[in-house]
Amino acid sequence: MSGFLVSAAHKSSGKTTVTVGLCAALTAQGMAVQPFKKGPDYIDPMWLSAASRRDCFNLDPFLMTAGQITGCFRHHAAQADICIVEGNKGLYDGLALDGSNSNAALAKLLGLPVVLVLDARGMTRGIAPLILGYQAFDTGILIAGVILNQLGGARHESKLRAVIEHYTDVKVLGAIGHDPRLAIAERHLGLMPNHELDDAEQRVRAMGEMVAAQVDLPQVLKLAGNTSPLLAPARSEPPAEAKVVKPAMQSRVRIGLARDPAFGFYYPDDLLALESAGAEIIPFNTLHDTCLPEVDGLFIGGGFPEIFMAQLQANAALRQGIRAAIDAGLPVYAECGGLMYLARTLQWKGQVYQMAGALPADVVMHERPVGRGYVELQTTADAPWSPGTGIDSEPLRGHEFHYSSLENLAPDQKFAYRVVRGHGVDGERDGIVHHNVLASYVHLRSGAGSDWAARFVTFVRSTTASSKRQTVANMRTVEVNGQLIATDVEGYLKNLDDWSEDFARAEAQAEGLALTDEHWQVIRFLRAYYDEHRVQAQVRAMIWHFAKAWGPKHGNNHYLHELFPIGGPQKQGNRLAGLLKTKGEH
Repeated sequence: MSGFLVSAAHKSSGKTTVTVGLCAALTAQGMAVQPFKKGPDYIDPMWLSAASRRDCFNLDPFLMTAGQITGCFRHHAAQADICIVEGNKGLYDGLALDGSNSNAALAKLLGLPVVLVLDARGMTRGIAPLILGYQAFDTGILIAGVILNQLGGARHESKLRAVIEHYTDVKVLGAIGHDPRLAIAERHLGLMPNHELDDAEQRVRAMGEMVAAQVDLPQVLKLAGNTSPLLAPARSEPPAEAKVVKPAMQSRVRIGLARDPAFGFYYPDDLLALESAGAEIIPFNTLHDTCLPEVDGLFIGGGFPEIFMAQLQANAALRQGIRAAIDAGLPVYAECGGLMYLARTLQWKGQVYQMAGALPADVVMHERPVGRGYVELQTTADAPWSPGTGIDSEPLRGHEFHYSSLENLAPDQKFAYRVVRGHGVDGERDGIVHHNVLASYVHLRSGAGSDWAARFVTFVRSTTASSKRQTVANMRTVEVNGQLIATDVEGYLKNLDDWSEDFARAEAQAEGLALTDEHWQVIRFLRAYYDEHRVQAQVRAMIWHFAKAWGPKHGNNHYLHELFPIGGPQKQGNRLAGLLKTKGEH
């Protein structure tokens, strides 16, 4: 199996940029490159996936057994020409004193040579003892080559190459000059996700071109293909999604997945496990969609709701629809950012924004991390998905990374987990249980020994009866003067007596329409016509009326559809006028 692990002497050495560049450069040559990322990380894998055009899978010695790691690696590597694993932090860094969960240990387990990315800024002769020390620290690790990064110019490069050639037997595989154009902006959780950058594709391409020009790719491929495993690999276990026989399509439950710039932290293993357990994943956009798709349950993962809190608040129709669906019993699983979105309010930098209001809690962002690192949890009897009594004897492992905390929780709030290691909500508890919602700060992984995906699908199937599915699918609310007004999923009033001009304004805002005097003339005409004839006005009746009122330039079908771009006056106009849907609308 051809592959290598990219590591560094310490974090922030530029290994992500180099690894993304390697994936992009080799992919551009027509190779099938399978990327992996060591440890818990959502953002770096997004960039690696974009570069290789394949899902990037995480390999985590804390959350996975040796067999699960080798099983995941071999399963996804089987259809690739080469595998590239990006490490985290430095080569020998890790939680355990004996290095059992370090990058070096992962390289040993998988039998991979190591390519060491070295930040060479300010270094000359001192680079030799650095390399020699890394070689001597663990002779079971094959450091097959180094890539010099952040070079100051050709003279700097020649000095470093001469030193390395004279004192070590390590090959210099490449030398990359300092280029600020390739830097990826960072924020409080790490690198900025690629889906938030308009030029992400161009950046990935530039990284690939940089690596292709400054790294000896044939030599990289040679060392990756000619290296034999250093140790016999542990007995592998197939990934969780590969163990499950997929149910028939008619038995699948529809799981809505919040996937947009605000919410993008999902492990591919989890999504595959959901599908294998019988879920059909239905994406929706919390920033732009005004109503939920027809679903049996929701999965709202982590992300950056604090960055998009103004936009999330502005989409009042979706927030209110989610709250109404949850109040009606819709099963929901939310992690970290998803928990924040379901709360009443989100406060950051002195500003407070309204969120979904589905959970009895308020969220406050802080300057420093509140919870960070690996987590161990003990499941309580209030956990909605656990078998039997709801109590698991074995601790549940995951990870957390959040700058927020919850306030104004009810004294009798139920929690799914007792925190053994980590912080969770308050250092002792995590996993808010409310209606059929489980929302926590911890991130779980189905491919890492937790079967949360299968449990959630079972829970959704068991709690979502046909009548309830139909009710939830057809529910939506609009907030008018502090009251929730029920509509169907398209925005038509459930009760026509609930109409008011304030409703029309609120619904128009939800649909992104700014009402003008001409809009109001149409709305009032539609209501008056219905009051007189007890049927909705046909388009020809509207054209006849407004041709007289406005003249032929505006009193025509084309202009009426410009005024009401989402379905025309018989659709959007009737919705805003508080009238029923008509047959043959256009």
